[in-house]
Amino acid sequence: MKTVAMDSARPGPASSRARLGFSGYLACFNGIVWREILRFVHQRERFLSALVRPLVWLFIFAAGFRQVLGVSIIAPYETYVLYEVFVTPGLIGMILLFNAMQSSLSMVYDRETGAMRTLLVSPFPRWFLLTSKLIGGGAVALLQVYVFLLIAYFWEIEPPLLGYLTVLPALFLSSLMLGALALMMSSLIKQLENFAGVMNFVIFPMFFASSALYPLWRIRESSPLLYEICRFNPFTHAVELIRFALYARLDLASLAAVLGFTVVFLGAAIYAYNPSKGLLGRRGATGGAA
Repeated sequence: MKTVAMDSARPGPASSRARLGFSGYLACFNGIVWREILRFVHQRERFLSALVRPLVWLFIFAAGFRQVLGVSIIAPYETYVLYEVFVTPGLIGMILLFNAMQSSLSMVYDRETGAMRTLLVSPFPRWFLLTSKLIGGGAVALLQVYVFLLIAYFWEIEPPLLGYLTVLPALFLSSLMLGALALMMSSLIKQLENFAGVMNFVIFPMFFASSALYPLWRIRESSPLLYEICRFNPFTHAVELIRFALYARLDLASLAAVLGFTVVFLGAAIYAYNPSKGLLGRRGATGGAA
């Protein structure tokens, strides 16, 4: 009888969440975001590798392809542009893409070490925890992108000054979409050793089958099938959203596509990390039965 009374007096998850209040959610959000930022700051190799990849494309490949891949006057450009200028939004997308995959790698690592389990058993809702982690990863990606744009400025990549401000929402939204995709993919990876193979299967097709390196009209001339694949590639819409925003313009079709993909990927990630419904829950049940 005494045990029953104690159990009835014990607060449930709903009452625990109700007592957290706004300050509790804010403290949790700050903790998760700052954890991502501090982890990035302490990993200097990650910062350098995030810049080396796009800078190699900008300084070496773009210079070599300048005479081969001419770019006609297409929106949002009002005149002929050098290949380096055209490829810059794609290289920004590369930074966001690789940062998202690095963030999903940390999720797999935290899952193996038990740190993620400690986070997910907190009284905060799953969607709030996962979204906070995505925002933390997005803050790290923004820092990398603006450092890259600063270096590119001295390479005569000079978008309008207003573009450095108008591109910020596009960068953040694109980082959320790619981060949600990577988060969903991390739920499919059972062991850390399998991460490289799975991510390479995702990263390189998404990057090369997009408008990051060449205009879509050139792809349509050479391969209509590849053109259709590029059109339905989420990364293509992220690159085009960034390209237009960098010149203070808005591509409504790309904005709608990025928003839609973000909702789908984030919903799938939240479902996958639900222990009673998602892939992690079924995997745990299988392991327990074995």
